[in-house]
Amino acid sequence: MRDLIRGVTEADWSQVAALEAEAYADTSLTEGEAALRSRASAGTCFVLDLDGRIAGYVLALPYPRFRYPDLGMPEPAVHRLATNLHLHDLVVTASLRRRGLGTRMAGHLADAARTRGFATMSLIAVAGKEPFWRANGYRPHHGAPLPAGYGRGAVYMSTRLAALRKAS
Repeated sequence: MRDLIRGVTEADWSQVAALEAEAYADTSLTEGEAALRSRASAGTCFVLDLDGRIAGYVLALPYPRFRYPDLGMPEPAVHRLATNLHLHDLVVTASLRRRGLGTRMAGHLADAARTRGFATMSLIAVAGKEPFWRANGYRPHHGAPLPAGYGRGAVYMSTRLAALRKAS
């Protein structure tokens, strides 16, 4: 099986939305295709393509630190001047989890962010994923207020890109 991390194309969006619906089926975190598209930024959104089938994705967009998208609505504007890249979502299909693919995709995104001149990256760890993100170099900011829409136990986290090692 050949895998490739590549930029999201127009043809990928229905599969990305289906993966998102599968990943968050038992939560209130499902946003749907229109909202996901609104959180896409050129050069910082990728899919994991396994022999032509989308098996994962990562979506990130420029966003000021300690701010984040409202899950209840599509993104109204692009924050072009932000020096922080907000990793909005990373999903790997259930049958392929725990094989290092999420870590590989996160590293690929960090390399792209470095290349584009971002200084920091942020995310909101949901559904108990804080340990995964800690292992990938992110540090929690437990005092950062988050809306209830992100779910109980959600944690705002960030990292300085200079502190992350390049993906191999």
